[in-house]
Amino acid sequence: MRLISQDTMSQYSTNFLLLPIPEYPVLDCVPNKIIKLVVLGGSSVGKTALVVRFLTKRFIGDYEANTGALYSRKFTIDGEQISLQVQDTPFVSLEDDTDSICCQEQINRSIYWADGFVFVYSITDYESYRVIRPLHQHIRKIHPNANIPLLLMANKGDLLRARQVSSKEGLQLASELGGTYYEVSARENCEGVHEAFQQLCQEVSRMIGSCNGEKRRGLHLVRPKSPNMQDLKRRLKQALTSKGKSATTL
Repeated sequence: MRLISQDTMSQYSTNFLLLPIPEYPVLDCVPNKIIKLVVLGGSSVGKTALVVRFLTKRFIGDYEANTGALYSRKFTIDGEQISLQVQDTPFVSLEDDTDSICCQEQINRSIYWADGFVFVYSITDYESYRVIRPLHQHIRKIHPNANIPLLLMANKGDLLRARQVSSKEGLQLASELGGTYYEVSARENCEGVHEAFQQLCQEVSRMIGSCNGEKRRGLHLVRPKSPNMQDLKRRLKQALTSKGKSATTL
């Protein structure tokens, strides 16, 4: 095995971070629409990884404990100026031996606030798949009569040997919930992740456009100072440094 010195890895990490991060076009003018999405799901299914993949095209394997960050970006969709806000959330879990879920109040506030919903489970964790149906029922209690644009994302599609949830089960659930289904890999499939989020944004945009000026539901969520794009770059640097130390130790 070829050993990589710490100096060499540090130099590699620095050069890597100097490369421009591909981003969607940032607008100088005021967007016409604000699209608000919330990402929901069980523990360790890759919610944050998917959000970061979509916004920066980067994959970072290790994250700090999720505190429910609000990410915001400006770009164009279907030729229209859009401000997108994506609310990450802590994990949702099933109560012991039941199909009922346990949600933090922060999650309930995010559900009330959002225009569109991203449900995430891991194909390697059947328990995370079981969370989705009662989670949708919970949202229906908060929005009993609302149109709910929904995206069901089956993550970790690169781990086929560890699969516990079939694609057929995912498609059936998406059909039952009235949403769109994508099986993706945050690690290996940037294009699929982008396509899934973009389709949901388009659906929400059309829904907002059809409101004809009606008052939109939602709470005002104060955007935290972090994580922002600089913080995402910091996390990427930490991940590369950690990998460099591991390679030196081998």
